[in-house]
Amino acid sequence: MNRSELVAALSERAEVTRKDADAVLAALAETIGEVVAKGDEKVTIPGFLTFERTHRAARTARNPQTGEPIQIPAGYSVKVSAGSKLKEAAKGK
Repeated sequence: MNRSELVAALSERAEVTRKDADAVLAALAETIGEVVAKGDEKVTIPGFLTFERTHRAARTARNPQTGEPIQIPAGYSVKVSAGSKLKEAAKGK
């Protein structure tokens, strides 16, 4: 399912226009992005998903073409965890 299909499904279920559904989806993505960017708290949608910022330590890796070691600097990543309802849906229940 791509974004336009998701917007269409949301507008149908919520009985709102596609424009309104798209605006809500965009606002949700923007809000989650802002909270994760701050890194001081996680976003939880109970039973569905949890988003949180994690720190990745600096490490040494190898260039696959030359075998030469390279340094990868420390940075941040996003951890997304599935909630119980989403896990049950994935099992087909």
